[in-house]
Amino acid sequence: MILVTGGAGFIGANFVLDWLALNGEPVVNLDKLTYAGNLESLASLQGDARHIFVQGDIGDSALVAGLLATHRPRAVVHFAAESHVDRSIHGAEDFIQTNIVGTFRLLEAVRGHWGALPEPERTGFRFLHVSTDEVYGSLAPDAPAFTETHGFEPNSPYSASKAASDHLVRAWHHTHGLPVVTTNCSNNYGPYHFPEKLIPLMIVNALAGKPLPVYGDGMQVRDWLYVKDHCSAIRRVLQDGRLGETYNVGGWNEQPNIEIVRIICGLLDELRPRADGASYAQQITYVKDRPGHDRRYAIDARKLERELGWKPAETFATGIRKTVQWYLDHPEWVENVQSGNYRQWVQAQYGTPGAA
Repeated sequence: MILVTGGAGFIGANFVLDWLALNGEPVVNLDKLTYAGNLESLASLQGDARHIFVQGDIGDSALVAGLLATHRPRAVVHFAAESHVDRSIHGAEDFIQTNIVGTFRLLEAVRGHWGALPEPERTGFRFLHVSTDEVYGSLAPDAPAFTETHGFEPNSPYSASKAASDHLVRAWHHTHGLPVVTTNCSNNYGPYHFPEKLIPLMIVNALAGKPLPVYGDGMQVRDWLYVKDHCSAIRRVLQDGRLGETYNVGGWNEQPNIEIVRIICGLLDELRPRADGASYAQQITYVKDRPGHDRRYAIDARKLERELGWKPAETFATGIRKTVQWYLDHPEWVENVQSGNYRQWVQAQYGTPGAA
């Protein structure tokens, strides 16, 4: 049995689905079900006794302690986080509460549980903290990619809150001996991605005939990691990662944002052509850049390959085609996830009527 936090979110849901499909070990899934948590992503697990879903907050110490005592998981995989830069700029408090205070309370509950375990359960226990490359800050165009020893230089409220959570996890290992490992990943994409992030937003807007809002000049560079590859890396680190260590997880796929949008438009031109025969690229609209927008992230994932033998299975070309096809095949998921709150947020963020 393992406990997964945030397992109804984008990466968490993919992880839970893959975990149960590949090894069948039961999962207790704790998720607060904020706007980005979606049980429809886990619909295929309805009635599956191996999946125990609990709606709740990682900051609820009594709830977490009760789950640990009842289910006695051998590991905790911690995805739960507020994770959108734009939202953090407009309202940082949720990020502070969930990513910092919530992680602190989770660590304390887990520490109490772990400390009372008998051997060999205590020795075998693991706490895997899932984090982001954004804690490292921004890279110059010709700078080498982030390694695990790169200093933290977070530039947004979101990345600052995640950096703080990384520090807490490290401190609980060094101070209390809690058996932790941390992963810092690059930008994920793939199925079940909430359409506020770049790739799903572009797909959904394109199909709806709406503007494709691109920040600034669109030349912000990101490393793109297919979510299923990320999940395989987490499984590998959970199994054999060295205690107290950090492992960067990347896709070796650096691309500027505008090129990502053009690739998506090209795939949609091929797979779902517009009725008027024009390219979806005509819908690209440049909007005012967001404050403090980092220009480049890049992950050096060689440590993970060297120590644990992990490499991504997907190139960006194969992963993005699978992603676009998934959204074309699941319009009902997209429709149901787009709540009124989401549409209001996009209106406030981009200031473009219908840019949802």
